[in-house]
Amino acid sequence: MPRTTARDTWLRRIQELDPERDFEEIYRISCAYEFPWDTTQALGMALYRTYAVPAIGGLLARTGELTRRPQKRYDDTVLLLDASLEHGLDSPAGRQAQRRVNQMHRHYDIPDDQFRYVLATFVVIPKRWLDDFGWRPYSPAEIRASVNYYRALGQRMNIKDIPSTYEEFEELLDSYEREHFAFDAGGRAVSDATLALVASWFRPFGGLMRRATICLMDDPLRESFRYPAPSALLRRLVLGGMRARGRLVRLLPPRRKPFHGRQSRRVRGYPGYPAGYRLSDLGTFPTTAHPGTSATAPDPSPPRQ
Repeated sequence: MPRTTARDTWLRRIQELDPERDFEEIYRISCAYEFPWDTTQALGMALYRTYAVPAIGGLLARTGELTRRPQKRYDDTVLLLDASLEHGLDSPAGRQAQRRVNQMHRHYDIPDDQFRYVLATFVVIPKRWLDDFGWRPYSPAEIRASVNYYRALGQRMNIKDIPSTYEEFEELLDSYEREHFAFDAGGRAVSDATLALVASWFRPFGGLMRRATICLMDDPLRESFRYPAPSALLRRLVLGGMRARGRLVRLLPPRRKPFHGRQSRRVRGYPGYPAGYRLSDLGTFPTTAHPGTSATAPDPSPPRQ
């Protein structure tokens, strides 16, 4: 029998649970206790990949939200995704967050294949990130729990024909990117705004962090934005540093308190957030039509939860 240590406390708890029945608890442990920093980075990279699909990146550029107010868009995305994870998919906060996301999506003409692709990035990219940089990889139960969590979330967003297994999600992601990754000026503008946001978090080393972020991109993703290849030395340093971090984290004691996305220092907010926020007020409320959108007035906000 493999030797266990105190660092494996949460993994032992996960192994006591059933990923078909207890997938929310397993996924919450993974995200809030075992891999909070890695999950944040991986989900950020998952969303970032979608900008390399011209239909997605172009639409995001036309709305102007990610190019004009990238910090607010980042904050709102983290807070809306975090609500279902922290409180439960069927909790009042979880349902309100899902309702707000569905309200936003109804303003745009988005086909189901794009929704399925975005969902696939949430399932596949965190596993690949942990395989590369985590202090340990996902266990089989965590992989299955992640699949079941995002299947359940996708069903609540009325997404059709959701894959049933990790392998199906992975095949969907890889085949979709092979077919759809391409340069688009709008997608590049959204990417540039996102990299500028990352750089703003690390001043005065923002330029270095922008280059380091590009080192984390695989070639198809980087080439879709027409970014030049980083130097081999810088890439080795960045990837080596990320792997060294994982080995260091392996030596730390298990986390005793959960860490949720809303607690991140990168969620910097805007006027009103320091005093709290309502999930019903987050996100976009388009009142005029952009190309590829419908000019629908926003739904009235429900009472504060």
